[in-house]
Amino acid sequence: MNQVELKALAKINLGLDVLGRRENGYHDVRMIMQSIYLYDTVKLTKQKEPGIRVETNLGFLPTGENNIAYKAAKLLIDEFGIDEGIRIRLDKHIPVAAGLAGGSSNAAAVLFGMNRMFGLHLSMEQLKERGVKLGADVPYCIMRGTVLAEGIGEELSVLPPMPKCAVLIAKPPVSVSTKAVYEALDSKEITEHPDIDGIIDGLKAGDLRKIASSMGNVLEDVTIPMHPVIDEIKKEMNAAGALGAMMSGSGPTVFGLFESRAAAKSAQKNIRDRSLAKQVYVTNIHSVRRN
Repeated sequence: MNQVELKALAKINLGLDVLGRRENGYHDVRMIMQSIYLYDTVKLTKQKEPGIRVETNLGFLPTGENNIAYKAAKLLIDEFGIDEGIRIRLDKHIPVAAGLAGGSSNAAAVLFGMNRMFGLHLSMEQLKERGVKLGADVPYCIMRGTVLAEGIGEELSVLPPMPKCAVLIAKPPVSVSTKAVYEALDSKEITEHPDIDGIIDGLKAGDLRKIASSMGNVLEDVTIPMHPVIDEIKKEMNAAGALGAMMSGSGPTVFGLFESRAAAKSAQKNIRDRSLAKQVYVTNIHSVRRN
């Protein structure tokens, strides 16, 4: 196998709670992660010449050692003494630095693809162990589906699959620093925690309305005051009939869950017409078949 092409899926957080901060700066979290059918295409090609070459359709992205996909390839090349080179082509469609784990998903695809291409015979668990060295979301991006993430995000438990629904994604034209959001969170007392158990109960019952009504993201209390447009997008989605609308990750992307694709399309048009966001997509939940 000299070439492989993979879909690196985006994720949303149906619930995100922060339980505390560790001495090393990482945070203990309790999150429910869900993959959606919005993806980057990652194409891996073996090269006779040693080395790692990263190409992308976005000129502003780094293609050297600061790119997480590059780091993923280097990790395996160094560990297994791979003497062939690898060319990585990233066609990016997931909004960048948006709380959708685009970079982490690219890294996961590189680990998964190189494992197959070079016959490394790493299990899913072994891939996840290497993924966490690159970023807290990478193990989940290897696993995908509906998952409870604990610890710093690396302790993963499979949950019942999310009911099918339309998902509206809107990324406003603002930049959010995850580091700055967590630093601001550390300086305040968290008084309200999202109902993670309520979401899990909704998943077990296959009850989309219960899931949507239980959703919550503790980071909204920090990010929304910095960028009020996030709240404007949430209100627009709710007015158009979303069962629930929430910021994903540390933001600024907002997602809404809709029973009707037509309602999601209507909200998409309203958000674009009001210039609240340019990157606005209607997509679906992505489910994973487990053995």
